[in-house]
Parts: sequence; C-alpha cells; structure tokens
Amino acid sequence: MNGIASILVVDDNPKFLKDALPMYGYEVDVAYDGLEALKKLIDENNNYNLVLLDVMMPNMDGWDTLKAIRKNKKTEHIPVIMITAVSEDQKVVSGLKIGADDYIVKPFILPNLLARIEAVLRRVNWQNENKERPEKSLNKDINIDALTPKEKEVLSYVAKGASNQEIADKLCVRDVTVKTHLNSIFKKLKVSNRTQAVLLAMQIDLIN
Repeated sequence: MNGIASILVVDDNPKFLKDALPMYGYEVDVAYDGLEALKKLIDENNNYNLVLLDVMMPNMDGWDTLKAIRKNKKTEHIPVIMITAVSEDQKVVSGLKIGADDYIVKPFILPNLLARIEAVLRRVNWQNENKERPEKSLNKDINIDALTPKEKEVLSYVAKGASNQEIADKLCVRDVTVKTHLNSIFKKLKVSNRTQAVLLAMQIDLIN
C-alpha cells in the first residue's frame, strides 16, 4: 500500500467518511451493505487494513456482517471498528465478544474516530510500516492568505452546517454569489467539496 492504509467503509450513507478520511491520508473504498462488504473483502484484488462497519444497514446488518467476517479464514484477522447509534453497554459488549476491535457511537466527533482508527492500526502493527502522515505536509502549496475576508466568512458558515441559501440570507447576497465564493474557496484550498474545505480549514486553524 506504499504507506497508505486502506479502509473499507461499510455504511448505507458513507458520503461523510468517504470525503473526510482521504484528507487524513487514508485510501477509502465503500460498501453499502454487509453483503457487498463481504464480496469486497474476499476479493483477491482487495487488501484492506481496516473495516469501519455501521450497525444499521439493509440486507445484512453490522452484527451479522461482523460474524461472517470472523468466520472467514481470509477476513478473520482484519480489524473492525463498529459504528453504532446504540449505546447500551450490553450491545457494545456483545459486539466486542463477536470480534469487534473497537466501537464508536453516532453522532461522533471526527477526531475521536481518527484516534480510534490510529489506535487499532497501531495494535496490529500497521504503523511500523507507515510513512510520515500526509497531514503533516497537507499545508504545503496552500496559500491561506489567498482567501478574501468574505470567503473566510462564507467558509465559517459552511463549517457551522449552513446551506447556500442560509449563507446568502445572512450575507444579504444571492445564492449564486455564495456558489461563486465556494468555487473560489475550493480552488484556492485545492479541495473538491464542502466537507474537505471545512476539514482543511479546521486543520490549518483558518476557522475554529
């Protein structure tokens, strides 16, 4: 993997993690339910370092998927972090007994999930082969001062979850003006979407 950990995100709504994790140096593949995940995991062309497995999914839920992963010789040792909206201790304990390496309860804070990912990968000695983390050089070639005060203001509203129309209303401008600002922000920060822009802005302390 040339020092880059490969993560399979198993979730029927994986967009946030699919956008966010590459910003922190991870390769990401997605499966939208347990059945698709199992097919990807046994595919000889795939070599995942970690599985992020949501509990609530169609066709095959996370618990049954985890059981299948642990029963298969090819996949039994791959680390699995469960993502669940259920916080009852009994269900968490049951998941750990089935073979989960860790769990995180939704809604979660991204730094918390990142810390858990790193901890699990450390436990399987993956980080012995890891090169310098990409985020240490993420700021390279990015001109923070290139953003105008108005663009920084737009980005701060995006970080708070405001829609384009809500931002337009707050700034007393048209929706198309907000879109123009966002396109300029994406270009200057060298990102492709809102999630990546906010993550990068937080990482370089551009916004709080």
